[in-house]
Amino acid sequence: MTAVKNPGIEEGEWDLYRELLERDELTVRIFALWPGGRTVESAQGVIHELSALPRPPASLGDGRLLAGGVKLFMDGSGGARTAWMYQEWNKERIGIDSGNYGYPNIDPQVYRQMVRLIHDADLHVSTHAIGDRAIDWVVDTYATVLEETPTKGLRHGIIHCNTPTDHAMDVMARLQSEYDAAYPEAQAEFMWWIGDNYAGNLGPQRSLRLIPLHTFENRKIRWTGGSDYYVTPFPARYGIWASIARTTLKGTYGAQPFGTAEAVDVHAALRSYTSRAARQLFLENRIGSIEPGKEADLAVWDRDLYSIPVNDIPNLKCEMTLFRGHVVYDASHTVVHTAADR
Repeated sequence: MTAVKNPGIEEGEWDLYRELLERDELTVRIFALWPGGRTVESAQGVIHELSALPRPPASLGDGRLLAGGVKLFMDGSGGARTAWMYQEWNKERIGIDSGNYGYPNIDPQVYRQMVRLIHDADLHVSTHAIGDRAIDWVVDTYATVLEETPTKGLRHGIIHCNTPTDHAMDVMARLQSEYDAAYPEAQAEFMWWIGDNYAGNLGPQRSLRLIPLHTFENRKIRWTGGSDYYVTPFPARYGIWASIARTTLKGTYGAQPFGTAEAVDVHAALRSYTSRAARQLFLENRIGSIEPGKEADLAVWDRDLYSIPVNDIPNLKCEMTLFRGHVVYDASHTVVHTAADR
């Protein structure tokens, strides 16, 4: 991995990143989001804190450290059945968790006020939203603030975006086209690492809509891939594989309770971790594809992803990593180089 979007830095992390940058030891690009809290006052506080830092694509360290914007939580989780849904959660696949629709983490009207403030400050916001009702509220909020204050290029995101409705996808497609905003930031590893839990909680019908990458592609909705470390393992190869295989770890409700209709091919999966991920980091002019003039952030694998069997992808090994054209990892020497070693 050569770049990370850290969605909600903890106290002291930004100072640590800056220290590593000043020591020339930051050999991965960091796009940091500040936690926005749950109140209008907390949103105002983080806006003030970010006002002294450069806005993406401007950065510290010539593209190495970016003060990306703000993260908000609209709802809870799919694993704990706390994400905000239109219909009651299932349990053990066909049972009903009676009366449990999940809930919003922030008062919906307060959330809308917070997003309005962040957007009007020309800051990027990414919102954690897992349940279908939460996702609808998030994308409708983005639509509202963008229509009030039309601004292109802030690339507001929907983190996870697990079970979007048709309405949500309509809005995402329109906002991407008109405002360069409303991008799903998906974690396909959910279907593998915690997929048995998800399949039991979503039930047979909703499971088929989980992480609908094929529909995103068909609707020309740009999406990115990523891990949700520490909830899921960090390596990108797992997410690339899960985007294609849609297989659970234990097979409690069958090997593929989410079906295969929403699977994508390896080309789309790899784009979600390269060119599309770079774009959502505001770095598409520097990294994400191999082109003259770009900065050569490259991972060299031991096999060709385009030709190996799908189920070999999780076993890929990285032989070498280049960061800005310099070797920072070489498996043959089992060392990680710092910038000072160049």
